[in-house]
Amino acid sequence: MKISMDVFKENRNRLCDRLSNNPEVPRGAIVLLQGGESETRYCSDHEPLFRQESYFHWLFGVEEPDFYGAIEVDSRKTILFPPKLPDSYAVWMGRLLSAEDFRHRYDVDEVYFADSIKDILTGRTPSVLLTLYGKNTDSGKYSKEAVFPGIGSFNLNNTILHPEISECRVFKSDKELEILRYVNKISSDAHKANLTYFACSAFSIFKNYCQFMGGMRAMSYTCICARHEEGSMIVITPFIKVVMVLKTGNNSMELQEFVTSNGKFTPEQRQVYQAVYDASRAVLAACRAGVSWMDMHKLAEKVELEALKTMGLVQGNVDAMMEARLGAVFMPHGLGHFMGIDTHDVGGYPEVTERPTEAGLRSLRTVRILQPRMVITVEPGLYFIDTLLDAALQNPVQSQFLVREVIDRFRGVGGVRIEDDIVVNEEGIELLTCVPRTVEEIEKVMADAKKSHGSLPQFTSKQ
Repeated sequence: MKISMDVFKENRNRLCDRLSNNPEVPRGAIVLLQGGESETRYCSDHEPLFRQESYFHWLFGVEEPDFYGAIEVDSRKTILFPPKLPDSYAVWMGRLLSAEDFRHRYDVDEVYFADSIKDILTGRTPSVLLTLYGKNTDSGKYSKEAVFPGIGSFNLNNTILHPEISECRVFKSDKELEILRYVNKISSDAHKANLTYFACSAFSIFKNYCQFMGGMRAMSYTCICARHEEGSMIVITPFIKVVMVLKTGNNSMELQEFVTSNGKFTPEQRQVYQAVYDASRAVLAACRAGVSWMDMHKLAEKVELEALKTMGLVQGNVDAMMEARLGAVFMPHGLGHFMGIDTHDVGGYPEVTERPTEAGLRSLRTVRILQPRMVITVEPGLYFIDTLLDAALQNPVQSQFLVREVIDRFRGVGGVRIEDDIVVNEEGIELLTCVPRTVEEIEKVMADAKKSHGSLPQFTSKQ
């Protein structure tokens, strides 16, 4: 899949549309962003694989470090400022790219080297430079505001841009959705390859498939692959980033797939997995534009508590359990998060939105009302975590619902999370994930693999 620079040109136009409708933005305003900077690993000269700062990538699609980018809001004219490399670099890198090379590569209006940024912007006489500074509500960190020698001579505003561009990123364009569909297909197929050829090299299989079949350049984060003994459940959570040679897409997809080390679910594993599966499907059926994400989280909790009651782990009225926040004992995390350029994409908590404080709900990465073109994960889970179970058994409000002797039988099961990626629309959702999900589907794939490739590897606690 080749990603056109039109993706980023459309993003710039979307941002300019929002800024043009903002009464705080005067005529003659210029957006100014600084891209990610080159770095080395600690004190060495080793350069880690560079990944562009996400807001900068979303606007310009630039792959290289040490760039600046500017957009004239009124005219939509785009200017890039690449670093001016010494001529000596050509000895090791070959011909250095010219300003015209960069202009053609990134399909922008003008390119000047960064050492002239002050003079070029001065010649444009901007009424204000809109710089990016704001808090990421998932990490708690702040975006880096653009800075260069002489920037203090301009009229600056660092409060307007961040909420506007963050809101743009929440709603995906048609072109962005096509990229996300592609990345999800590759991720899903790589999970299927893992089920078919499952071995101790599961991560290697996943990564090889994504690189060979999907053109993946890097993982958005290290694969989570957990196991502890034969018969245990294994969770594989790789997250791929597809980056083409020159046409770039840092977009990512997150999937979680559960398998068992011997290809069969135990009765307890089957019960737990089925409870989470039922919760995920209940949420998928209920999601659509106009629905509260907090309500979706509570729906998942309620379905799981009803399943736990059927399994004999809890007793009493489920609505009363909800009031006591018993669901957070078994699912302490939030139901999901926005998806896009970043693993946990921006916009979960706009400035006027308050976070809930109750157990479980405070872990939600957004409490927004769902709207069309939002891409979000649905990932209910059910866990048996000693720390949380022991605390609940000591809590008189929660312990009345818990059946200790049955819970103790399930402590060794560990837990299950099933994660799917969806696009919200008016009627419901578009499910992007396509992997075996039911117990029967997973066991069949692994049984077929056993016939084709011999016995599945047997894990021991020492492994």
